[in-house]
Amino acid sequence: MPDPAQPFWKTKPLEAMTRAEWESLCDGCGRCCLHKLRDDRTEALAFTEVACRLLDLDTCRCKDYRNRRTKVPDCVQLTPKRIAAIDWLPPSCAYRLVAEGRDLAWWHPLVSGRPETVHEAGVSVRGRAVPERRAGPLEHHIVRWPGQMPKARQPIPEGS
Repeated sequence: MPDPAQPFWKTKPLEAMTRAEWESLCDGCGRCCLHKLRDDRTEALAFTEVACRLLDLDTCRCKDYRNRRTKVPDCVQLTPKRIAAIDWLPPSCAYRLVAEGRDLAWWHPLVSGRPETVHEAGVSVRGRAVPERRAGPLEHHIVRWPGQMPKARQPIPEGS
């Protein structure tokens, strides 16, 4: 029996979550919506700073989440079964963390209670991503930070 004193992500496996719980795991960082390149020969993965055309670069949320896979056919729908096989999810991704039995960071909206903390902590792509339609060749935009655990700025104490 789950401990009601514990948050759902600590007591439920991904497969047992309701749709609302599953969707709430997304912290809104937008890192997974940046284009990635994979070398055909070596299978090496490279992250870019180029955002999918549907990513709102201010909110770091999809502009048309419901229809995203129609508008962007290679958009990957995350499911509990797919999480383990996906090697390009950011190390800070809540889906990945929960699947690995780890906890969410202080800046995650489910922990902080505020959706803006992911941006305030400097974890999101806000101010760092390049719009797809203005980027040009993806090879010119290879960066490491989307695939690294963010060094989040510390929270601002209340009353400061």
